[in-house]
Amino acid sequence: MKNKSLLIGISIVAIAIAVVGGIFISNNSTVSGQTFSTSIKGLSSAKKTPVIELKDGDTFNLTAGFVKKKIGNTEVRMLAYNGSIPGPTLKIAQGATVTVNFKNDTDVANTIHSHGVRMANAFDGVPDVTQKAVLPGESFVYTLTFPDAGVYWYHPHMRDDYAIELGLYGNFVVTPESPTHWNSVDREVAIFLDDILMKNGKIAPFYKDGSDHALMGRFGNVMFVSGETDYTLSVKKGEVVRFYFTNSASVRPFNLAIKGAKMKLVGGDNGAYEREEWKDTVLITPSERAVIETRFDVSGEYDIQNKTPAATTRLGRIIVSDESVTSENANIFQTLRNNIEAIKSIDPFRSFFAKETDKRIKLTLDMMGGGTGMMDNNTHGMPSGMGGGKMMGSVPEGGIEWDDSDNAGMNAMSNTDMVTWKIIDQDSDKKNMDIAWKFKMGEKVKIRIINDRTSAHPMQHPIHFHGQRFLVLNKNGVPQTNLVWKDTVNVPAGEYLDVLVDMSNPGVWMAHCHILEHIEAGMMFSFTVK
Repeated sequence: MKNKSLLIGISIVAIAIAVVGGIFISNNSTVSGQTFSTSIKGLSSAKKTPVIELKDGDTFNLTAGFVKKKIGNTEVRMLAYNGSIPGPTLKIAQGATVTVNFKNDTDVANTIHSHGVRMANAFDGVPDVTQKAVLPGESFVYTLTFPDAGVYWYHPHMRDDYAIELGLYGNFVVTPESPTHWNSVDREVAIFLDDILMKNGKIAPFYKDGSDHALMGRFGNVMFVSGETDYTLSVKKGEVVRFYFTNSASVRPFNLAIKGAKMKLVGGDNGAYEREEWKDTVLITPSERAVIETRFDVSGEYDIQNKTPAATTRLGRIIVSDESVTSENANIFQTLRNNIEAIKSIDPFRSFFAKETDKRIKLTLDMMGGGTGMMDNNTHGMPSGMGGGKMMGSVPEGGIEWDDSDNAGMNAMSNTDMVTWKIIDQDSDKKNMDIAWKFKMGEKVKIRIINDRTSAHPMQHPIHFHGQRFLVLNKNGVPQTNLVWKDTVNVPAGEYLDVLVDMSNPGVWMAHCHILEHIEAGMMFSFTVK
């Protein structure tokens, strides 16, 4: 067995050397393939993101197209909804139904997925599952109903790695029916956290044949806050602000902080937490959302930061003026409350918390057909792309890979011909799209999600279930004591967690990792509720 592990380790090192040396050629090589256009000729400049209120029965026209945008000293070609990055923030009342007339003026087939919204299955935006792809120049009409208060977002579900990375994302802010769902505040601000990969002053190219950076995902080296590299928000002294943060990055997790400000975590993906909490930092992985309230008592400049074990990075800034605001909201902010509505929404599900696990899935990696669990991560690993650095088979500290600095060369050269990320049903041994779970409408399904610590490259995976909401019951067997409805959960490398999914929405749905390159590398499966 030891000799077998050694042989596998040697073969993996050989693959790494071949790839980094540039001699790897596949039958459908992404690395040597055609890239998408980078021309900015005739393009309009990206606009600021508008906030648009839609009422029940309203119709809204949304077009995906090209814009030019200045990043650093260079103007680059990007994608935008209605000419803005992020796209329009659509503010909609809970329970409302709106029509979105979508037109695709991009260079790739497209759809719109309303992430986290428990809409009718026909409008989920999954090509060849719920609708046909919207080809360049074509249109599609979406009818969307919003049953849950909270913050959601819309984005494509075709070549996600290219389309979302280049700017196709926008928020839905669903205002609650109940006036006590959220605290009273002075302002609400929706913010996207993102990054983008630049090389030689230009956006690193995307290949038409498929995704590169398929191993770890495309980590960016330029940070974006709501599409800006120099994001600035002006507020008044004493203002209480509710922030809706969404992570739209391809892979990067953000450990969010606002330096010098007190942060109160009040909500997550699909609404309010049971109990409000003071936080120094809040972890938000790709596609997750966090609802945070902050009061600014002193005038001056406050940095929006990403705090990781290796570094603290400034993402943007909040400038607080000397002009003061006085309101009862300041007193409300000082109190941590139990959210009775959130607790009541969860109460009917508590009797299912201790039930036996219904399904078990494992998250793992097949590299060059080598299978899963390719190495003992304590003895053998794939070296970094440039030599040295962290071993490829090792579990990162805390189960989270904050960037690809240790394996940047290998990651950049990896593509979807080499790498297959897998979700494996532990009971049937079926993988990815061969999985076809079936549930009855109204079932409460307990799923254990295991992130394989023995895979060729253990790393975190944010797992998203379409069309349903779920509760995270425990992490590594430790019960979670402050619950919130979610649609995406981060599973750290080498760990497991149990979720209880409320299968309340009929249709054929997808579940997948929300690292965009991992979607392209196969990490998805379908399930049916009827």
